[in-house]
Amino acid sequence: MSGTESGRGRRTALVATVAAGVLLAGGGGVYLTASASGGGDGDGTASRAAGAPAAPSPELGGGSGGTAPGAGIAPGEPDPGGARGTVYRAEGPLPQGPSSAAVHRPKGLVTSQEVAGLAGVLGLGGRTPVRVGDVWTIRPEKDGRGPRLDVSVRAPGDWSFSWYDGGPAGDTCLKGKACPPPGEARPPAGGPVSEAAARAAAAPVLKALGQEDAKVSAGQVLNGSVRVVNADPVVDGLPTYGWATGLHIGPDGRPVAGSGTLKEPVRGETARLVPAERALARLNETSRGRIADRVTDCATDPPAAEPGTARKPGEGSPCFGVGTPVKPLEVPVTGAVLGLAARDSAEGRLLVPSWLFTADPADAAPYTVTSPALVEENLPPAATRAPEPPAADGTAPVAPRITSYAVAADGRTVSLVFWGGVCSTYTAHTSEEPGRVRVRIDERSDPDAVCVALAKEITAEVVLKAPLGDRPVLDEASGRPVPRR
Repeated sequence: MSGTESGRGRRTALVATVAAGVLLAGGGGVYLTASASGGGDGDGTASRAAGAPAAPSPELGGGSGGTAPGAGIAPGEPDPGGARGTVYRAEGPLPQGPSSAAVHRPKGLVTSQEVAGLAGVLGLGGRTPVRVGDVWTIRPEKDGRGPRLDVSVRAPGDWSFSWYDGGPAGDTCLKGKACPPPGEARPPAGGPVSEAAARAAAAPVLKALGQEDAKVSAGQVLNGSVRVVNADPVVDGLPTYGWATGLHIGPDGRPVAGSGTLKEPVRGETARLVPAERALARLNETSRGRIADRVTDCATDPPAAEPGTARKPGEGSPCFGVGTPVKPLEVPVTGAVLGLAARDSAEGRLLVPSWLFTADPADAAPYTVTSPALVEENLPPAATRAPEPPAADGTAPVAPRITSYAVAADGRTVSLVFWGGVCSTYTAHTSEEPGRVRVRIDERSDPDAVCVALAKEITAEVVLKAPLGDRPVLDEASGRPVPRR
């Protein structure tokens, strides 16, 4: 059954569950998954089952962010509110913490020399960065094959690096050999390098970024051959969340993809802080009622009773009935540490002093959920976008984050990859300029329907008026370059 079909006897609301192994790699915006993506329909529209609230868009910060509705949730992490709502309970005393800490914000412009320095440790030494609009870029010299680096000119200098190897297609394939579709990269051959080798390969890049003391993990493997290194930098002596550098290390030990930020954020004003206990209470104020505190429909109709009999109250009910209160899920909190969490604000992306809580549910792996540690009057205003006309059904458009793109053999068909929920319809849009192409994903959903808020990878295709060529692709919602896969 497709994402928009409805089976006989199914009610309007669809409760769907999507299982996907997901990994967040890089604060610059690369989200990786080992699962297959959803399909676009060829006209710029991709769908998940219609009639459900949007799953949270994977964005910076993770957790709830504590204050702004719709704050980002990294894929693979539970929505702090969830479909039932969540209450986080500390299992022991929480730290008081310091009385103040500084907000950090990106400042300045990225120079050509800074880009060249990063390019050198990524294997692009000797290549001169070229500025195209708001992006520094080093492009493949011919046929679109080879390494590519794009860096935003404005701080924090979001960068994305990819290595497009092309590969044979059509009649150029050897008999009996599988070939990738036109426009797709050939997967690396061989097994993954060891964790130690991956860390060693990532070390020069982290040093060039000033992140030698970052907390590094290298336990994830992508496609059976590429090891993923995630590095969470330490800024002003504090751990960070949502500001990571992500690198893919190929079987030959060289970086083949990555993303992150080039300019280190600058220490700003000092603000008063609240203890971890108050920040946790503030988190619960938003997570408890994030979606709804009652389920009003079922995925399928209840089974009919035998003729001549009546169902006893509470007997055989397959789901919660209309108006049935749903008790929030309680999740233990086993630790808290003061850190700096990424937050999109009206003045741009910031690193805000935040409490990083370790949530340890009984039936899932531990995860981190964040809540700003600033006193209420010092919280920076949340980012807002210019209002757009609502859809015919009254729902407002949403812009999911685009994580990568691929170009077909015709040079004009572009596949946009992004994270969305399982119950909405998505439409891709492009704005073409001589020096760049801007892309955007709009989302439509029914706010009155019920759906599990889980994210999956989705692909939507758009056809450009002219071949993409060497123009960079920018995410219109964030202004950041989109990595080519």
